[in-house]
Amino acid sequence: MRRSGFLDLNEVVQHPGRRITVPVSTSLESEEDLDLTRAVTGELSAVSTGNVLVLKLECATTAVVECSRCGASTELDLEIRMHEEFTVEGIPSAYAADSYAQVECEEPGLFQGNALHLEEIVRQGVWLSIPVQPVCGEGCTEGSAASEEPSSGHPGLQGLQRMMEEGMA
Repeated sequence: MRRSGFLDLNEVVQHPGRRITVPVSTSLESEEDLDLTRAVTGELSAVSTGNVLVLKLECATTAVVECSRCGASTELDLEIRMHEEFTVEGIPSAYAADSYAQVECEEPGLFQGNALHLEEIVRQGVWLSIPVQPVCGEGCTEGSAASEEPSSGHPGLQGLQRMMEEGMA
């Protein structure tokens, strides 16, 4: 079912209700901006309803990311869980001898016919699982706004605040 990085899902698309589950293991070597310390491993399952192809990806990996507070490199364990649905056009061949169902996908490079580019969907899953502002640990406060004095209002009114504090003292 696999050919040069693609997973052939034609059997699933042409036979609604048929489910396949395949193991996933890739290091995403072609992704230059992503530093993984261990391969992405897990599984992908696919099932068609006749009108929709449902993909579920469950994987795990460890990536090196930059802490949003102190800027230090830190390893972060990632749990990748994706649930994607793609429209299926046409009548599956299991229901009509002269027809053929095709996955419709507007995203270029994800499908080639009814074959899924496996590394591309895994790559997307990894990027989506990385937090927007990763932190190296709960105790990290270096360089963060949390370590600064809390703001006491608009900077233009700080003089007025000082006068009020002096008058009350």
